[in-house]
Amino acid sequence: MSLTHFDEQGQAHMVDVQGKTPTHRVALASGFIGMKADTLNLIRQGTASKGDVLGVARIAGIQATKKTSDLIPLCHPLALTRVALEWQVVDEPQASRFGLVCRVTAETVGPTGVEMEALTGVQVALLTVYDMCKAVDRGMVMGDVRLLEKKGGHSGHFVADTETRTP
Repeated sequence: MSLTHFDEQGQAHMVDVQGKTPTHRVALASGFIGMKADTLNLIRQGTASKGDVLGVARIAGIQATKKTSDLIPLCHPLALTRVALEWQVVDEPQASRFGLVCRVTAETVGPTGVEMEALTGVQVALLTVYDMCKAVDRGMVMGDVRLLEKKGGHSGHFVADTETRTP
């Protein structure tokens, strides 16, 4: 197996997808931002000084999916047909685990996949939560960003190992 973004001389290039058959493609990615319990309560109550944290972060994540090819040099610009961003609150006092799981689903009909769009959406949504809450919690930690599932295209259906999957 070889890396597709390098030519025979080892130079980076954009993969030629013109000969690929357009198919319905879906990608689901997720990530987690951990925070203090008080920070999570501010977000849930809607009392953060900058406003509706999850609403603003949702819009930022959706916008980011549409800008992926501007941020990742060798990504193709895609006509996305759907983007959905969901939040799951993690409030586990017994484990001292507080935070948010972000899940982004991106879809298109085209010759190349939407994994990078879903992953970019997650990252930017988590960064937006950090930005909006950093005045009260600079110790927030983002991680566990990964592709959970991919459908469509030549490589087929991929589902991440469930043992290491984010909640």
